[in-house]
Amino acid sequence: MEGETRSGAGGSGWPSGPPELRPLWDGKVPLDRREGESAPVTARVRPEKTALNTEPRWRTPDSCFKMEEGPRSPARMCLCLSVSQRGAVGPDGVKCASGSDDTESDTHFSSDTDFEDPDGRNPKPAKGKSVVDDWIESYKHDKDTALLDLINFFIQCSGCKGVVTAEMFRHMQNSEIIRKMTEEFDEDSGDYPLTIAGPQWKKFKSSFCEFIGVLVRQCQYSIIYDEYMMDTVISLLTGLSDSQVRAFRHTSTLAAMKLMTALVNVALNLSINMDNTQRQYETERNKMIGKRANDRLELLLQKRKELQENQDEIENMMNAIFKGVFVHRYRDSIAEIRAICIEEIGVWMKMYSDAFLNDSYLKYVGWTMHDKQGEVRLKCLTALQGLYYNRELNAKLELFTSRFKDRIVSMTLDKEYDVAVQAIKLLTLVLHSSDEVLTAEDCESVYHLVYSAHRPVAVAAGEFLYKKLFSHRDPEEDSMPKRRGRQSANANLLHEHAAYLVDSMWDCASELLKDWECMISLLLEEPLPGEEALTDRQETALIEIMLCTIRQAAECHPPVGRGTGKRVLTAKEKKTQLDDRTRITELYAVSLPQLLAKYSVDAEKVTNLLHLPQFFDLEIYTTGRLEKHLDSLLRQIREIVEKHTDTDVLEACSKTYHALCNEEFTIFNRVDIARSQLLDELVDKFNRLLEDFLQEGEEPDEDDAYQVLSTLKRITAFHNAHDLSRWDLFSSTYKLLNTGIENGDMPEQIVIHALQCTHYVILWHLAKVSEGSSTKEDMVNLRKQMRAFCLMCQRYLTNVKITVKEQAFTILCDVLMIFSHQIVAGGRDMLEPLVYNPDSSLQSELLNFILDHVFIDQDDDSNSADGQQDDEAGKIEALHKRRNLLAAYCKLIIYNVVEINTGADIFKQYMRYYNDYGDIIKETMSKTRQIDKIQCAKTLILSLQQLFNEMLSDLGYNFDRSSSSFCGIKELARRFSLTFGLDQLKTREAIAMLHKDGIEFAFKEPSPHGEGNPPVNLAFLDILSEFSSKLLRQDKRTVHVYLEKFMTFQMALRREDCWLPLISYRNSLLAGGDDDTMSVISGISSRGSTVRSKKAKPATGKRKIIEAEESSGSEGMWLNREQAMQTPVMMPSPHLTSTVMRDPKRLRPEDSYMGVYPMQAEQQQQQQQQQQQQQQTPQHHHQTPMDYNTQVTWMLAQRQQEEVRQQQERAAMNYAKLRTNLQHAIRRGTGLMEDDEEPIVEDVMMSSEGRIEDLNEGMDFDTMDIDLPPSKNRRERSELKPDFFDPASIMDDSVSIFSS
Repeated sequence: MEGETRSGAGGSGWPSGPPELRPLWDGKVPLDRREGESAPVTARVRPEKTALNTEPRWRTPDSCFKMEEGPRSPARMCLCLSVSQRGAVGPDGVKCASGSDDTESDTHFSSDTDFEDPDGRNPKPAKGKSVVDDWIESYKHDKDTALLDLINFFIQCSGCKGVVTAEMFRHMQNSEIIRKMTEEFDEDSGDYPLTIAGPQWKKFKSSFCEFIGVLVRQCQYSIIYDEYMMDTVISLLTGLSDSQVRAFRHTSTLAAMKLMTALVNVALNLSINMDNTQRQYETERNKMIGKRANDRLELLLQKRKELQENQDEIENMMNAIFKGVFVHRYRDSIAEIRAICIEEIGVWMKMYSDAFLNDSYLKYVGWTMHDKQGEVRLKCLTALQGLYYNRELNAKLELFTSRFKDRIVSMTLDKEYDVAVQAIKLLTLVLHSSDEVLTAEDCESVYHLVYSAHRPVAVAAGEFLYKKLFSHRDPEEDSMPKRRGRQSANANLLHEHAAYLVDSMWDCASELLKDWECMISLLLEEPLPGEEALTDRQETALIEIMLCTIRQAAECHPPVGRGTGKRVLTAKEKKTQLDDRTRITELYAVSLPQLLAKYSVDAEKVTNLLHLPQFFDLEIYTTGRLEKHLDSLLRQIREIVEKHTDTDVLEACSKTYHALCNEEFTIFNRVDIARSQLLDELVDKFNRLLEDFLQEGEEPDEDDAYQVLSTLKRITAFHNAHDLSRWDLFSSTYKLLNTGIENGDMPEQIVIHALQCTHYVILWHLAKVSEGSSTKEDMVNLRKQMRAFCLMCQRYLTNVKITVKEQAFTILCDVLMIFSHQIVAGGRDMLEPLVYNPDSSLQSELLNFILDHVFIDQDDDSNSADGQQDDEAGKIEALHKRRNLLAAYCKLIIYNVVEINTGADIFKQYMRYYNDYGDIIKETMSKTRQIDKIQCAKTLILSLQQLFNEMLSDLGYNFDRSSSSFCGIKELARRFSLTFGLDQLKTREAIAMLHKDGIEFAFKEPSPHGEGNPPVNLAFLDILSEFSSKLLRQDKRTVHVYLEKFMTFQMALRREDCWLPLISYRNSLLAGGDDDTMSVISGISSRGSTVRSKKAKPATGKRKIIEAEESSGSEGMWLNREQAMQTPVMMPSPHLTSTVMRDPKRLRPEDSYMGVYPMQAEQQQQQQQQQQQQQQTPQHHHQTPMDYNTQVTWMLAQRQQEEVRQQQERAAMNYAKLRTNLQHAIRRGTGLMEDDEEPIVEDVMMSSEGRIEDLNEGMDFDTMDIDLPPSKNRRERSELKPDFFDPASIMDDSVSIFSS
C-alpha cells in the first residue's frame, strides 16, 4: 500500500500475515477499532487450504488478519481475495509473493477513478487495478477456485459470515447455496456494510462499485465471452436479489446494476468499433479494383463478424440482468434498492442513448416518479436532468415529456423540498430545450414558487423565471440602447412582495438586478421616438424592485422568513458588499433628489425612494465632494414633509433624517441644522393652531381641525425617531386630550395622534432619566406625567369611538408594561419611584375591553376599514388587529402586571376561539404556569367554574349533561388537563389544589329542594374528573378522603342519574390505585376520554418508589393532614364475603368501596356469624327480611362485582387489540409492503422460478428478448401506476435492446 506499512496484530493499518492476501475495499481505511465501538475481540484464524485440497484458497475476514477488531470493522464484512503478487509460480498454479509486505502493489480504488467519462466515450485507466489483474491470472490457471473467491466476495460484502465451499459450489444449485448462506447469516444486528454510517463505509461502497467496473473493463476482451465467468456471476446476483434477506438483496442489486453499467460501456465501445469497422470496409470496397486490398476486406469482415458476436453476447448478458434483476427490484419494498435501479437506468440512457433512450426504458422512470419515498423520486428527477441537459436527445424525449409533463409540474409542490428543487430544475432544462412544451399554466405554477419560504425552492423558481422571461431576446433588442433593452425585463416583475422576488433571482440574475444605471435612466429620461413610456404601475414596481435590490446588495442576507439568520460573510462577499454600497451611494446621491422631485406627489413612490439613504455610505458625501447634492436632498425631504400627511411618507422622512444625522460623519452638522429648522417651524405652527382651535366659545371648523391634525401627524412621526423634549410637547397634547374628554366632540384622528405623541414624550423622558444624567425634579415630573397620562387613557377607554378606545388600550398596556416592576431590573434601582401598579378598577376596565372587543364573532365586527366588512382582506386585517389587542393584555398577565386570576376570563375562551386565538391563550397558560403553578391551576378551575355558572343561568339546574354546553366545558377541561404534561411530580401541588377548589365548588351550594337532592353544582365533579389522571396514587386517596368530608352516607348510596357525577368522580379517584395515568370514565363520559383510558400506560416501579417517598416525606401539602380523618357521619359497614372481593389479583383492597366505610372488629365478627347462619339455614321461598346493614352490604357487593366484570372485559378487549397491533407490527417489520400501498412494489419473497411478467404485458412491444414465466406473486395491472404510453403510437410490435 502506498505510503503505509503494515503493523502487527495489535496495531493500526494492515497486520502482518501472508502477503498474497489483500482486501478489495479501500486499503487506506484503518482497521483498528474506532471510537464508540465495543471492546475488541480476537478473530479466530481458519486454516488455509491449498489447491490440492477440497477447499479453495481464501479466508474469511475473521481469518484474514490476526488483529483485534470491532464488530463493524471492514475486515469482518468484506472477503479478501486470495490472489498473489507478481512473482514465481507456485505448485497451485498461482504466482507466489516474491517480496516483503512493503513491496505489495497498491490495492486502493480511488474515488476519483471511473471507467468512463460523463459521455461514456473515453475510458480512463484505473489507478488500482492490480487486484483485478491478479484475479485474472488466477482465473486463467484455475477458473473454479477464482470464481469461488469472487462468489464469497459478494456473499461477505453483504455482511454474511457464511462461506461457500468448493463442494457446495460443485454440487449445489444457486438457490440451495443462498438458502444455506441465509441460515448462517448473522442476525444479531440489522446493519450491513452498505447501511453502516461513517466515512469508511461510504468509501467501502464506492470501492465496491469501482471494483465491479474495473473487473468488467479488464475482462472485456476475452474472459467475459467464455460463457462461464459472467454466467456464474449473473446467476448468483440474480438469485441473491430474490432473497428475503435485505442485506443480500440490497448488495446484489447494487452489484448487478453496476455490472450492467459496465456492460453498457462495453457495448458502447463495441458499437463504436463496429461503426468504425463498417466505415473502413465501405471505404475500402469503394476503391477501384486495382487499388482494392482483398486481404484487408477479409480482415475487416472477420473483425466485424467477431464484434457482432461479442455484441450479441453482451446483449444476452444485459437481457438477463435487466429481466432478472431490474424489472423486479425497481419495485422492491426497500426505497434504497428502488433508488439504485432508477439511478443506474438513468446512467444507461445517458451513456448509450441509441440503445436505451426509448420509451421502453423511460416508462420505468416515469412510473417511479409516483413513488412514496422522496429519495426515489429524487433519483428519477436527477436521471432525467442528465437526459434533458443534452439537446441532441430532445427528439427521443418528446413522447415521454408529453405523457409525464404534468407529473413533473406537480412535483414542484412536493412535500420534500429537495424533490421540489430538482423538479423545478428539470423544468428549467425542459424550457431550455423547447419553449413550446410548457403551457402558460405550467409556467405560472412555477412562477409563484419564487415567494416560497424555503430559499432553495425559491432560487430554483427564480432561475426558471429568468430563463423564461429574460434569457430569450431578439437581436433587434440587443442593438437598441441599453436603457430600452431592459425595459420589458423590469416591467414584468410586478408583485407586492418584491423583496422575496429579488432574493429568488439574486443568484442567477444579479447582473440584471444590479443594473441601477438602467433603472435610473428608465425613471428619469424621456422615451425615445417610437418607444412607449412606462405606465404608472410599471414605475411603481420598478422603484420597489430597485429599493429591494439595493437593500439586498447592502445587507447581504435574505428577507425575513427566508433563511436561518445572518451568516458570516466571506472576504470576497464583504468586498463585493463594500463595492456595491459605494456604487449605490455614488449613483443615487446625485439622482435621488431628481427622483424625489419628479415623484414628490406620489406617496407610494416617494416612500420607497426615501428609504434609499439608509443604505448609503455617508462618507462618500464628503470624499466625493457631493455636499451640494446633500443640500438638494434635504430640500426635497423638507418639501415632501410639507406636502404630505400620509403616515408612511412622514415616517420614511423621519427615518431618513435619522440615518443622515450620524455624529460619526462630517455631514452631521449640516443635517442637524436642517432638521432643527424644520421641527421649530412644525412645533410653532402646532402651538399657534392649537391655541386657536381650543378657544372657548367657538366651535372649530373643519379647516382648523385639518390643519391641527396634519401638523400633529408630522410632529408625531418625527417624535418616533427623534427626541423633541426641548419643545415640551406634553402640556400641549395633554391639554388637547383633556379638552376632548370634556367636550366629547374632538375628531377621532386628532385624539389618536395626540395619544401617540404623548406616549412618545413620556418614553423619551424615560430614556433621558434612565441614562442617570437627570435630576430628582425630572424624575418627579416624569412620574406625574406618566400617572396623569394613564388616567387619561383610562378615561378614553369609555369613548364611543372604537378606534380611539383601541389606541388608548394599546398605549395603556404598553405604559403599564414599561413602568411595571420590570423597570428596576438590571441594576436600575433608581427608577423604583416610577413603578406603577394598576388598581382593580383599571384592571377590570382592561379586561372588559378585551371581552367586548376581542372575543366577538367575525360578523359582529363592524370595524372594517372603509366599510369593507365583507371583503376577505378586511376580515383578516381586523382579526390581526384583535390578536394584537389580546396579545397586549396577555403580556400583562404573563409579567404579573395584573392579577393572574384575571386570566380566567381569557382561558375560558380557549375552545370557542381556538382558531383565532388558540396559540396566544395556550402560550399565556404556559407562561403563567412557569410563574406560579398553583395560582395558574386555580385560575384554570376558576375559568371552568365561570363557564359552569353561565351554563346554569342559561339552562337552569335541571340541565342535560349530554348537552353541547356541558360537553364543551368538559372538553375544555380535558384540554386544560393535557397542558400539565406528563411529569406528575412537577405539577403535584397544583393539581391537588385544583381538585380541592373543584370539590369545594361542587358542594358549595346545597339543593333548594331539600337534603335528599344533589347540590346545585354537583355535576361539576364530572368536569373535575378530567384532571384525576394527573394525580399521583397517594394523592388520589387523599383527595378521596377530602371528598368524603362533604359527603353523607345517603349520598354514597344514591344511584340515580343526578348522582352519577359523584359516582364518576369517586371512581376516577378509587380505580386509579394501580395506575397513575388511568382515566376512569363513567358510562356518560365522552368517547374521547374513553379512548384515552385505553391507551394509558402503567407507571414504572421507579416512579412508584418516588411517589411513596414523597407521600411519606411531604408535610406541606394541603391534604396531608386529612389522610387520617374519617367522616363522622359514615356508618360502619359489614365485611363483604364476595369471591371477587377476596381475590387479591382481581381487586386491591384499598380500591373497593368498603375502604370508605371502616368498621370495628366486633361488628365484623357479628356480620360473619350472621352470614354463616344464613348459609347453613335451608333456603325457603319466604325469607326473613335482611336488616339495613345487610341490604347495604349486598347492594355494594353487587355494584362491586359489576365493576370488576367491566374491568375484566376492558382488559380482554385491550389484550385483543394489543395482539392485533403486535401482529401488524411484526408484519410491517419484515420489510414487505401492504397490498393497498402505493407505489406498488414486488413481494421480496417470490421464488426464482416465479418471476413477474413484464409491466408492459398489454403493450405491443417488449423490452427483453427473454420471455420468463409469469410470477405466482404477480399483482394485477390495475394496482400499478397508470400506463401513460400508447403502444400503437410508440414503436413496432417488438423491440429488442439493440438494433442489429
